[in-house]
Amino acid sequence: MSVKIRMQRVGRHNLASYRIVVADSHSPRDGRFIEILGTYDPKVNPAKIVLDDEKAYQWLKKGAIPSDTVRSFLSQRGILKRIHEEKFVKKETKTEDK
Repeated sequence: MSVKIRMQRVGRHNLASYRIVVADSHSPRDGRFIEILGTYDPKVNPAKIVLDDEKAYQWLKKGAIPSDTVRSFLSQRGILKRIHEEKFVKKETKTEDK
């Protein structure tokens, strides 16, 4: 089962807001999901993003793949940098042990 972190549209016509969810890649956009990580409201200026950083970090460590838009949200919050640094430090310590 491939897991993705993506947005799910909620709200009525012309007042869309989105949930940031973890879902199976085969489920439809507004269908079943595993967990809600946060919300995104593009109607307010500036756009409001509420995201549980720890949950997102844990899902990324487990191998969840973010969509392009969610990837930009995670990058703005520094979560992708944290994942990258963790992998880099692990590789660096392995090469020093040899």
